[in-house]
Amino acid sequence: MNALAGGGTILTFPTLLLLGESARVANATSTVALLPGAAASLAGYRREVAGHRRWLGTLFLPSLLGGAAGSLLLLATPEKIFARLAPWLVLFATALFAFQSWRAAHRPPDPASSPGDDRRRAVAWLAQFGVAVYGGYFGAGIGILMLVVLGYLGLSDIHAMNGLKNFFGICINAVAAAVFVAGGLVDWPVALVVLVGAVAGGWTGAHFGRWIGPQRARAAVVVIGTFVGMLLLVRGM
Repeated sequence: MNALAGGGTILTFPTLLLLGESARVANATSTVALLPGAAASLAGYRREVAGHRRWLGTLFLPSLLGGAAGSLLLLATPEKIFARLAPWLVLFATALFAFQSWRAAHRPPDPASSPGDDRRRAVAWLAQFGVAVYGGYFGAGIGILMLVVLGYLGLSDIHAMNGLKNFFGICINAVAAAVFVAGGLVDWPVALVVLVGAVAGGWTGAHFGRWIGPQRARAAVVVIGTFVGMLLLVRGM
């Protein structure tokens, strides 16, 4: 599903919750387990990323700093509070994913554009830092937020935007994963199972995805995410 449409965290995080993991451990374990697959997917965007080094220099640092801040914030958040936030985070991420799916279906191809002015860069720096804080804290749904930041900077080539989005997402999640490992939040046996499943699912999706199609896969993520978010919300009442 993740290979076809994205949204892996929307599925893995609540699944781990329903299997009995605590909310913080489920979040940290999901982040660590999905990171290798995300890093491997960046290979398909090598040219797009390499051709926009100026953008890398603009948003690389806030991605690292924000990812570190968000993951440290998670470590400082009591389990009971994060458990109460979890259903709302899942529903919020699902809503972002649904909007991203709609946006991708209705947005016409755009020509390449040039970077914005210094003031716009400063605003984008702060916005990316905020996105990275959210990404380090939870992670699901940061893709559409980063596309908004890149669009504000003036970039309109959707392939370049996707490549940069994936690169910065990996930066954020890599820092967060390191913090989670150091903080002892990762359930390694479960993480290995999820990692193997993600790799196997990615291979299956790449080979059989044309039978399902990305639109149906995205719709399934939205339906499942909404259902699970509501289920977690009801369970927490």
